[in-house]
Amino acid sequence: MFTGIIQTIGEIIAIEKKGTNIDFTVKSNFSNELKIDQSIAHNGVCLTVIEQIGDTHKVTAIKETLDKTTLNSWTIGAKVNLEKAMMANAFLDGHLVQGHVDQTAICEKIEDKDGSKYFYFEFVKNPLFTVVDKGSICIDGTSLTIVETAENKFSVANIPYTLVHTIFHQYTVGTEVNIEFDILGKYIDKILAQRMKH
Repeated sequence: MFTGIIQTIGEIIAIEKKGTNIDFTVKSNFSNELKIDQSIAHNGVCLTVIEQIGDTHKVTAIKETLDKTTLNSWTIGAKVNLEKAMMANAFLDGHLVQGHVDQTAICEKIEDKDGSKYFYFEFVKNPLFTVVDKGSICIDGTSLTIVETAENKFSVANIPYTLVHTIFHQYTVGTEVNIEFDILGKYIDKILAQRMKH
């Protein structure tokens, strides 16, 4: 479980295909602290450390993960948001994030508004996933509050600190991102959907 508070930005320095899986080697300023079998969120995707050498660590993404996320598009030199799993006694500064990406979304507009930057996203509508004004959403591992919603669209705002300390500063119109909808909303949606069948 994660909080959506990004701890550092890593860089992809090696990519190795192994059948339908892909191994990614990541360089970061906390890789030297990691241990094999540790869970780390990479752009919101929970991946297990399988190797740790110096200031790098290696993780494996399986086909299902590659199909549902943006990891298939990662290239050497790509920057990724990183977060260690939360500790049970830690402050929950963001919101509860599982590291299980639901789908991807496309950035369709970016606006500067008096020091903050607003990002507008569009996603494929799914009846099991709900976005709510002032609710939480996780974008590439970053916990954010939704500003406004439409049927399959939503916007979020970033303060300058978030822009600098996450990969949001790299986004342009057309950027594809990983999104994880709020876990509480997903459970409520599923319960309501099941009740409507009866």
